[in-house]
Amino acid sequence: MITRRHLIRSIGGLSALGVSTAAYGVGVEPMLRLRVTRYHPTPRQWPADLPLKIAVVADIHACDPWMPLDRIAAIVDRTNALKPDLIVLLGDYVAGLHQVTRIIPSSEWARVLAGLKAPLGVHAVMGNHDYWDDGTVQRAGQGATVAHRALEAAGIPVYENDVVRLTKDGRSFWLAGLGDQLAFLPARRFRSMVRFGADDLNATLAKVTDDAPIILLAHEPNIAPRVPARVALQLSGHTHGGQVRLLGWSPAVPKQQGIRLAYGHLRLKCDVIISGGLGCSIMPVRVGVPPEIVEVTLGRTVPVVS
Repeated sequence: MITRRHLIRSIGGLSALGVSTAAYGVGVEPMLRLRVTRYHPTPRQWPADLPLKIAVVADIHACDPWMPLDRIAAIVDRTNALKPDLIVLLGDYVAGLHQVTRIIPSSEWARVLAGLKAPLGVHAVMGNHDYWDDGTVQRAGQGATVAHRALEAAGIPVYENDVVRLTKDGRSFWLAGLGDQLAFLPARRFRSMVRFGADDLNATLAKVTDDAPIILLAHEPNIAPRVPARVALQLSGHTHGGQVRLLGWSPAVPKQQGIRLAYGHLRLKCDVIISGGLGCSIMPVRVGVPPEIVEVTLGRTVPVVS
């Protein structure tokens, strides 16, 4: 995960570049830029003749002035314009900053996200900030968060260690949503805990009842080294690409089991794609990793001519 110490160190490394870089990192890249980043992975477990386009929206962190409702609405419009078969939301809908002028209530941003449309639906998982922001759930050590309930009230299903079987062109695949891996980290203040995640990878995959390919949604990419080859593709966010990315390096994201799970496409036992996300956490700054919607295309998109 991104830590305050690592992020401040990354930003400090930019000081030699001057005030203009700092102004860009606060006022331009996080608030004005929005790109679509496209991937066309070829997972071994995904049938080449099953085309599927997925739009990935991660780490919105709704708040004024950094991620107001009109910007979320623009993200919704841009996502719909991609005409994906499927839209997935990867968590962290609530603000991850203290430097805000208004915390946007979950009912408001969920109402805007309800405008997302795709033939195979819009599907969501929770992120760590969605849990951390909910004091009632933290104290109870269980339960649906305010963000979870807001999305479902807006008609968007939320998966916590659960799966759904979807069909495209008569072919089936599974969408598996993992519980957040850092969900109850702040709850250690209230009681001793052996584990602090809401995730259960084995129980989630055990709900798959046939050999159709699996796409795993996991807010944090940290689980990737443990994901078995049975899964074709893991989609994650959380890291924001480090928020400061220098020549392809994200110093704010430490290595996990010798792997820097920071950004982009990696190939482990399954293919892993980590979105740079849309909002900011800890500090309202982005440099070298503009806010992005990710488009993932699986399978062949054009006929093969022999």
